[in-house]
Amino acid sequence: MTAPNPLLVALNRFGHGPRGQAAVFLGNAAADPRAFVRSELDKPAAPVKGDTSAKILTDLFAYQEKTSIAREQKPPEPAKPVGGMPAGGMPAADMAAPDMAGKEMAAAAPAPEPADANFVRVTFQAEAMTRIQRALDAPVGLVERLVAFWSNHFAISAAKSGLARACAGAFEREAIRPHVLGKFADMLKAVEQHPVMLHYLDNQQSMGPNSRGGQNQKKGLNENLAREIMELHTLGVNGGYTQTDVTSLARIITGWTFAGREGRIGEPGNFAFVPNWHEPGAHALLGKNYPEGGIAQGEAALTDIARHPSTAKFIAAKMVRHFIADDPPAALTAKLEKTFRDTGGDLKALTLALITAEESWTAPLTKMRNPWEFLIASVRLTGTQPDAPQRLLGGLNQLGSPLWAPPGPNGFPDTNAAWASPEGMKLRLDMAAGMAGRLQALNPNTILEEALGAAASDATRQAVARSESKRQGLALLFLSPEMQRR
Repeated sequence: MTAPNPLLVALNRFGHGPRGQAAVFLGNAAADPRAFVRSELDKPAAPVKGDTSAKILTDLFAYQEKTSIAREQKPPEPAKPVGGMPAGGMPAADMAAPDMAGKEMAAAAPAPEPADANFVRVTFQAEAMTRIQRALDAPVGLVERLVAFWSNHFAISAAKSGLARACAGAFEREAIRPHVLGKFADMLKAVEQHPVMLHYLDNQQSMGPNSRGGQNQKKGLNENLAREIMELHTLGVNGGYTQTDVTSLARIITGWTFAGREGRIGEPGNFAFVPNWHEPGAHALLGKNYPEGGIAQGEAALTDIARHPSTAKFIAAKMVRHFIADDPPAALTAKLEKTFRDTGGDLKALTLALITAEESWTAPLTKMRNPWEFLIASVRLTGTQPDAPQRLLGGLNQLGSPLWAPPGPNGFPDTNAAWASPEGMKLRLDMAAGMAGRLQALNPNTILEEALGAAASDATRQAVARSESKRQGLALLFLSPEMQRR
């Protein structure tokens, strides 16, 4: 089997695709593809700026309070005549409507938005635009790919609530991004103590049955977070834990919550530990006994789980599946597993092991880009810069992958079957045609040469060259194997 073009491996397998209208960029990538990929690890971009989740939540609480007061103080509107009936007459639902116009209008009327909807929308779109811009501007895109990978691994959903939607971007900035080249244990702790994760998996009110708070408030244990920590975040479903371990970890992390708008247990929006909610006593987990110690008990348990052999195996396989193949090559997976164990979960070392392995450069490019990768690669290809995130967010929704809103805590699927279905490909075709229509002034042949150069296949060159219009040629380029596969 012929090895893929090294330039395509660098740009597509490990990056976010070529940057069109940038001949210097292509020259640097083609000169030494392997060094090009590694360069981003040696010179990571500056931290992403933005309000902290605590600041966002404090502002959200204040906004909700303000709108609530304004709504209570607003005088009631006078009753209006409906369909010719005087105020106080027959309810609209009971009135005759021969032409059905009234019923259709009523059905079409949107439900009123929550009072905090505008604040949440503006905050979410600003965070989304920051993420989009980082992905478009990255020289390679490897670090941005890692951010997206780990964000999907530690999935939360912006669809959970206004709180989750407003802070989805901050969760990624604070708990994921700073650690993608750091220690897995540090990322794990940051994730599990973040207000959005605690809220998403309902741990903010989990109380030990024998704690003072649990007995006084008649509230008990919630095992959601503990179960997902073990099944999805660390050990994996076959990682050797039992239901007893799940319950024990749930008890260990009781009292892990965040302060609400009243600020009774700390600064609003910040992580907080409530001793009176914590299940007292020592707890056994995965064959080890953890003595009573408040918040330190849970942090010690997370540190050990992060370094567990099953975690190394699970993370290695998942990373290889994402970057290389749906069926992870055994030898490469074993290499990453050993690196994870030997380095205590050093994620930069893990990434280096992946991008320097010979198997990573010889395996065929069989993975289908997911919707986020496809749209980002398409915009990068054209060299354009969006001034607002709405179009890309709409595209993600249409392709079944809304930003920061997977269908469950296991994140979006990471296999070809999820994105290469007939319906999925039809949606991509429509998306490519729409993008090409908006950019039909661009010359697809010029873009192909500037972005891909000699890495473009003869088949792609011929398809673009023989197209009947610039629009058709650009759409064909968007749908080419060089743009769809990684």
